Amino acid sequence: MVDRFPMPIPFGWFFVSYSNELEVGDVKPVRYFGEDLVLYRTEGGVAGLAEAYCPHLGAHIGHGGVVEGETIRCPFHSWAFDLSGACKEIPYSRIIPPAARKPGCLKTYPITETNGVVWAWHHPQGVAPMFEVEVLDEVSSPDWGAPIRYEWTFDSNPQEIAENGVDLAHFKYVHKMDAVPEGESHYEGHIRRSLAAGQRTMELPDGTVRTLDTEVRTLQTGAGQKSTRFKGMADLLLQVLATPVEHDKVELRFEFRHPKFPEGAPENEMIRRSIAGIIGQSGVEGDIPIWHTKIHRVRPLLCDGDGPVLRFREYFEQFYQFDGDPAARVAAE
Repeated sequence: MVDRFPMPIPFGWFFVSYSNELEVGDVKPVRYFGEDLVLYRTEGGVAGLAEAYCPHLGAHIGHGGVVEGETIRCPFHSWAFDLSGACKEIPYSRIIPPAARKPGCLKTYPITETNGVVWAWHHPQGVAPMFEVEVLDEVSSPDWGAPIRYEWTFDSNPQEIAENGVDLAHFKYVHKMDAVPEGESHYEGHIRRSLAAGQRTMELPDGTVRTLDTEVRTLQTGAGQKSTRFKGMADLLLQVLATPVEHDKVELRFEFRHPKFPEGAPENEMIRRSIAGIIGQSGVEGDIPIWHTKIHRVRPLLCDGDGPVLRFREYFEQFYQFDGDPAARVAAE
């Protein structure tokens, strides 16, 4: 048997919902990080994420649980838990057991909301957040339009998806284009920045052909957040949101945003073409069948035409909590 992915689930901030898809009072069963969870929004508008199973007698709170004020009630015996996981009321008991009154009686996850996303902090040992989600100003700008969203679920993990950006040779053979140079790349703690710039000849919506200066800037802040800004044929912001369901299964979401243009403006067609290229066979949908079936080679056989794969792996390895087994490492030494 081949163990496709020797790495565990990484830690960091991960997408668990778009903000506008979680209404006040919503209670949703979800599964991320190899666990059954319950996602909800209190009457005060605060998002919460907790383990699904009540510490009392194990009922799944995501199926029949209800929000009441700033608490969520179990459907079985109506125990009420606040956002810290502390039990605040047992309606048929005069005394709440001391262990139930403590935060974390019901395991909860740190939550933050920014960029139109509900983010949950996952760490296998419950370590508090070690860095923040990067704020994208375009998301709240009145000059930028509504989001355009896509999503996929397949057998892979966040590292394989992120590593794709430094695998230069595959751009020609998977996406049928010349290899895309990485350009400048900088690593600083949990942050990776890259810039690729050049010229591209393309046909504009009016039929004319022009050579345009293009620029792609990528900012990765941890295992679960990456943003890419495209300039050239059209200005685009792309949020790449990869959330592990299991250690070998991932949900991937692409959210595009762009400046507003009047209806019928040629820029709208250019944006449509750009997004189609990023999404289609020349983009991520060319990668997914390979990600879905490939394995992770801890010590890959590389050649001089490959990109800086090992440097990227050294960066990404910081987001794993290993159990001390050197063989579990995912970056060759």
